[in-house]
Amino acid sequence: MANRTVKDAHSIHGTNPQCLVEKIICTHIYESKYWKEECFGLTAELVVDKAMELKYVGGVYGGNIKPTPFLCLTLKMLQIQPEKDIIVEFIKNEDFKYVRMLGALYMRLTGTAIDCYKYLEPLYNDYRKIKSQNRNGEFELMHVDEFIDELLHEERVCDIILPRLQKRYVLEEAEQLEPRVSALEEDMDDVESSEEEEEEDEKLERIPSPDHRRRGYRDLDKPRRSPVVRYRRSRSRSPRR
Repeated sequence: MANRTVKDAHSIHGTNPQCLVEKIICTHIYESKYWKEECFGLTAELVVDKAMELKYVGGVYGGNIKPTPFLCLTLKMLQIQPEKDIIVEFIKNEDFKYVRMLGALYMRLTGTAIDCYKYLEPLYNDYRKIKSQNRNGEFELMHVDEFIDELLHEERVCDIILPRLQKRYVLEEAEQLEPRVSALEEDMDDVESSEEEEEEDEKLERIPSPDHRRRGYRDLDKPRRSPVVRYRRSRSRSPRR
């Protein structure tokens, strides 16, 4: 009973939500200590508290295929199927990065292509470091935006085969999604605009002012003064005695 999907859960991609995780991995999750002790009786509200305790992301590791807490909570969320608003709050959480990663993975597994691009692409601007556990049980360093890029482009993340995601340009051509403008392009536009402003300022500095040009011309209507001949006063020599 504890491992069954809730009765009122909706099918995801035409199947039981828990079937999005391979059966062999689900079996190892059900037999793990973390699932039996920490995930029993969890509700959508209590999952938040457990997600705040996460220290790394990952799938399974070791020769006997041990699941990470991150993967166990992912399966638990597929089992209880929390509301979409709760998942969106997970993704928008800026204080706990692993809560954000858990919500992003769940959205990628259960959300539509439009929702995935809409809610996950803004996380490309999150450059915080996160820890990831590989299949050998070793920890690696990666960044939030790298994890998001894997969710949107890779076929498998955290040992879960991701559902097929429709290409972005197809949604753009169908006018269901606006073209994405990256933060780098915005920064480049700001740099180019600032450079253009500097060039205009330099041009303005090179152009002489009207007063300066007026001083450079001779007033031909003004009568010229006759030159004054100045004689140098010579000293008279005293007569010789």
